[in-house]
Amino acid sequence: MKSSEIRWNDEARGKILDDADRVLREAVVDLAGSGAMTSDEAFAALTGTLKDKFIDWEPGPDLRTYADAIANGDVETDEA
Repeated sequence: MKSSEIRWNDEARGKILDDADRVLREAVVDLAGSGAMTSDEAFAALTGTLKDKFIDWEPGPDLRTYADAIANGDVETDEA
């Protein structure tokens, strides 16, 4: 077996991505329900919450999008 052939199967890969989405969603919703803050404060709080939950963490542009939504009050905090 070549080392390039070692990878998660499609089912495991899907679960990993679903789990990562859930962690992100929970962090955004929890922060959105915690009170008013600026986009920069939300970005810093999200980064602080998520950095230890992922291997090789680097905040990307998606995180800024969610921070802006939190600051603007655009995140629905209840499950519909």
